[in-house]
Amino acid sequence: MSKILSHTLRKFNRFELKYVITLQQAEQFKRSLRAYMIHDEHGNENGRYALSSLYYDSPGLRCYWEKENGIRYRRKLRLRRYETGEVLTEETAVFLEIKQRVDRVTQKRRAILPYGAALRLCNDRQLPDDIPDKKDRRVIEEIFVFVWQYNLLPMSIVRYEREAFIGTEYDPGLRVTFDTDLSFQAHTLHLHERPSSVPMLAPNLVVMEIKVNERIPRWLTEIIAANNLNITRVSKYCRSIDAAQNMTLPAQRIPLAESAQETLASSFSLFTPLPKQVKSKRS
Repeated sequence: MSKILSHTLRKFNRFELKYVITLQQAEQFKRSLRAYMIHDEHGNENGRYALSSLYYDSPGLRCYWEKENGIRYRRKLRLRRYETGEVLTEETAVFLEIKQRVDRVTQKRRAILPYGAALRLCNDRQLPDDIPDKKDRRVIEEIFVFVWQYNLLPMSIVRYEREAFIGTEYDPGLRVTFDTDLSFQAHTLHLHERPSSVPMLAPNLVVMEIKVNERIPRWLTEIIAANNLNITRVSKYCRSIDAAQNMTLPAQRIPLAESAQETLASSFSLFTPLPKQVKSKRS
């Protein structure tokens, strides 16, 4: 099991602030952070790692609209993989996460399952026979009810590269991340296949997130003020749905309610035209 999965937090509450800034602003902000924070050990020597998240939603986009309408209590489900450069197989460990918002507090509950078992849970509504870590049982049962209740199905894949800083012993729980190369995929929603993603933001833009358990340290508020940054209401999932609505091929925007077996058996040929692939999937 990778070091990212080996001692991860399964449940936490925190406040999140988001900013959309330029690459130049991000580099300037990082220079200031290095006096107070260190790189996340889960990344490379520069604290960087890549993420892929498969988001689930109802046919009517309930999770999307709850976010867009500012509903004070809302949830969303995603299957997340931390990219390691290795092939994603049915046995590869992945995260299943429920991200929940209650007023201003962000709550996250996550479980670790093999990729195949995660797909069978979310796509087939099939509880796993064996749960590797028993502390994940409650989260898995909650996901089971969630997918049944709202008929959740794969809706979008979001990919990006992240550079993460964490607080020292003086600022436990503090985390600042910088996400670049954001892209989305609105069709062929298989994490194990070669990406066919489309850029979601201009290449010179960065999504910076500040995550804290209680309150932002004064030194950090001073850095924010010195850089004249303003909070931006941004959701990567919602941005991906908005971007998908502008795609020129409507038939490719409609998600497929595939079973886990169909998903795992699928592997597109790089030499097959995309429209033909999509058509064959619908037949």
